[in-house]
Amino acid sequence: MKAEEILYEYGDQLYVNLTNRCPCRCDFCIRGKTDGLGTADSLWLDHDPSAQEVIAALEGRELARYQEVVFCGYGEPFCALEVLLEVCRWLREHTRLRTRINTNGLGDLIQGSHTPPLLEGLVDAVSISLNTSDPDYYLRLCHPSFGEKAYGAMLQFAQDCKKYVPEVKFSVVDVIPKEDIEGCRRLSQKLGVPLRVRHYVS
Repeated sequence: MKAEEILYEYGDQLYVNLTNRCPCRCDFCIRGKTDGLGTADSLWLDHDPSAQEVIAALEGRELARYQEVVFCGYGEPFCALEVLLEVCRWLREHTRLRTRINTNGLGDLIQGSHTPPLLEGLVDAVSISLNTSDPDYYLRLCHPSFGEKAYGAMLQFAQDCKKYVPEVKFSVVDVIPKEDIEGCRRLSQKLGVPLRVRHYVS
């Protein structure tokens, strides 16, 4: 496997593509529009890389150049949780880089267990795709394989992460209606999780 399929640059950040597996099929997902992003021509993997493969790719980079390592590719990082945690441990031991996970917030459902405590001391930030303030719209927009329980599980995951991770944020993409973005702001304030509105990159 080429290192370029595992790691890619976007701005001054280094991104790690751990898997192409995901329990959602979001209508706006970038992977349905293009094969690559940032410096990667393609983020489609022929297999999920092992922790050793990811670490070898990281060792081939001048890591001091980057502001942050972000676990975000063409799949959900919590689908490769053991690899994610092992790589985070390596980063903690060998670098001073900030670490962030971009996630759909369904890690507990994916793993069938309570996952936020596993992030303590290893992850600096978690960004959770809120996507909408309406649970019914969430089902139509994101098509989660877990069905109706997905939205509530995602909100609970966000609140639980606050106990173990220094920075937790919700994110939405600006393709949803403006009134829904405002609904997301109200929900974020209610739950005490800051909201970031991201511009859709096509």
